[in-house]
Amino acid sequence: MLFRLNEFLMAVSFALDFVEMDILGMPSNHGKRTAYISISIAKAMRLSSYEFYDVAALAMLHDNGLSEYSLHEKLATKELKNAALLEGVKEHCIIGENNIKNYPLLTNVENIIKYHHERHDGTGFFNLRGEEIPLMSQIIAIADALEKNFDLQNNTYNMQNEICEFVMHQENVAFSSKIVKAFLKVTENEDFWVNLKNDFVSTALEREIPEHCLELSFEEIHNITNVLSKIIDSKSSYTQRHSQGLSEKAAIMSDFYGLEQEEKMKLIIAADLHDIGKLAVPNDILDKPAKLSDEEFSIIKKHTYYTRLVLQEIKGFEEITEWASNHHERLNGKGYPFSKSSEDIDFNSRLMACLDIYQALTEERPYREGLPHEKAMEILSDMMKDGFIDTKITNDIELVFSKLK
Repeated sequence: MLFRLNEFLMAVSFALDFVEMDILGMPSNHGKRTAYISISIAKAMRLSSYEFYDVAALAMLHDNGLSEYSLHEKLATKELKNAALLEGVKEHCIIGENNIKNYPLLTNVENIIKYHHERHDGTGFFNLRGEEIPLMSQIIAIADALEKNFDLQNNTYNMQNEICEFVMHQENVAFSSKIVKAFLKVTENEDFWVNLKNDFVSTALEREIPEHCLELSFEEIHNITNVLSKIIDSKSSYTQRHSQGLSEKAAIMSDFYGLEQEEKMKLIIAADLHDIGKLAVPNDILDKPAKLSDEEFSIIKKHTYYTRLVLQEIKGFEEITEWASNHHERLNGKGYPFSKSSEDIDFNSRLMACLDIYQALTEERPYREGLPHEKAMEILSDMMKDGFIDTKITNDIELVFSKLK
């Protein structure tokens, strides 16, 4: 299909924004603002259209490794590190670089995210100095530093002067002279400062980033959606392999039903992305081992709607959007978010719902072991008898996975 990179990039940005807001306490639109500053500098430096796009993409993705690293730290220490401490650990740069190895950048660049915390004077994580640091890394570094040190969404005339003084003071220390020169040129335009505000940054990005499309197979698109799948699963210690496990089971059942390859890959992608809306749910709710309150449950129920909001913006993902966002709908109308009835729930949405339940029951959680196949099937069978889920699919899951246990 014709894969519109800009649409997917904005979906990724949405996902990462919620991770950083919840886990790191960063302001909303952090990734977008970092990207907007980066492309403004790239424009002043007259980078090519392809380089311009890649700077935007890498700036939005620059902290994608924080979610996975913070989960590892949480599992090891039972407490979450704060933003400053996480940013001060180079492992998140390495994880982030590795996560995007299949992302379709348009130029032959590498190690941009790995080196986005390098400093001009060689005092960064990897001790690169001056022009040893890739240009895009230098651009993202100054944008990220400004986002971390100033409340840019509420910038005032006095703050604008403070920012320029800060940048000039860091010339040939944190930033090279050419980066400082380009940034100061950018700040001469009043619209730059206005576009940093929450009400304008998304529109400014969509307007400024060059549109690029690639003709990709759904197998190739799946390699890209794995980036988001890792971020989603790393959000909570309770679901650290959930999306991956669901994707594997969706592939097995697709083969059982003899689906065409394209439909199979769409199902796998839907499984990858079905919980992207959970990135908007606070971790203190996702990680709560006790029964949720009515208010907490009402919040978590919104995640499937958020999944729809994100995916429906990507042209060509219409079926994927339905299958991913319907996974909590139930045939008796008692599901969410839309309380759909059986005639409104297609076969693949029913399949995704059954597999999501089976995966959740059989996977290990911090507070319990995964249930054996037999126990999980008892629960699914009860749900089937009560009219919640599809009878044939439930029986087929029993047939297929009883042989694989």
